[in-house]
Amino acid sequence: MARLNVKPTRMELANLKDRLKLSTRGHKLLKDKQDELMRQFIILIKENNALREEVERELTDSMKEFVIAKSLINELFIEELFVGSETNVELDIHEKNIMSVIVPQMDFNIKEADVTSDIQYGYLNSSSELDEAIERIESILPKLLKLSEIEKTCQLMADEIEKTRRRVNALEYRMIPQLQETIRYIQMKLEENERSSIVRMMKVKDMGTNN
Repeated sequence: MARLNVKPTRMELANLKDRLKLSTRGHKLLKDKQDELMRQFIILIKENNALREEVERELTDSMKEFVIAKSLINELFIEELFVGSETNVELDIHEKNIMSVIVPQMDFNIKEADVTSDIQYGYLNSSSELDEAIERIESILPKLLKLSEIEKTCQLMADEIEKTRRRVNALEYRMIPQLQETIRYIQMKLEENERSSIVRMMKVKDMGTNN
């Protein structure tokens, strides 16, 4: 491990020890943050997967029902039905802080628009099966919106986990070892200088005694 390019002095040694202490404390805090982010990320991923499977299953089933009901009704009526119907979705986005990660928290208000339609449901152009199929498809909308919130949160947390992982690795495998190696080097040089000073003093003392 390459050491830092610094002068082997006692002042530099004290500075490096302070940096090592700070880096070690920072590494622990980042590692704890990474672990907690991973824990919450795993919980969200499980929730996301379960909700996605549920939504996909309900969409598949409701579309099957819709296709069957649609096949029994006049095609023109189907087109008029979707032109005449309208749903408004009011979206209010707040911010939520999860371990310093700002994620969206979405509140949805889904309501039918006040639209007057001339479509008249009758025995010849409508069926209860079609109504039920459409209602079932519409009922999935809140889950789709919730799914989008969770998936966005997972994406933001994954980005933060990756950034935190890089910082942890930089401290663990580069900065902290470099500081430790440099501290050992300076301590060794200072000990060598101290021994050399003692040897010189002893030689001077011997020379004085001989004279």
